[in-house]
Amino acid sequence: MKKYTLRYLPIAKEDLLEIINYIQENLKNPIAAENTLKKIESAILERLESPESFAIWPSKKNRKQPYRRINVGNYTVWYVVIDDVMEVRRILYSRRNEENLI
Repeated sequence: MKKYTLRYLPIAKEDLLEIINYIQENLKNPIAAENTLKKIESAILERLESPESFAIWPSKKNRKQPYRRINVGNYTVWYVVIDDVMEVRRILYSRRNEENLI
């Protein structure tokens, strides 16, 4: 079985930080923020076991590496697989216009 390494682009880390800060500061719900962080991280680690076995997202843009996604509650984790690396590119609120953001 192929072993994958996990890598986050800096913008994906920023996305995650913004999500957690929004829930903590704007919604005043630190417990929900912590739970959201755990759910997102857990979903990513679970996917790391076989990231290529999930559907490719049909993008309108021509991409060198096709995007795949993980839906976690109200959020979508966008990633690509490059050789033996699962690279998380964005983590976005699901209701946003994702095509323009990834």
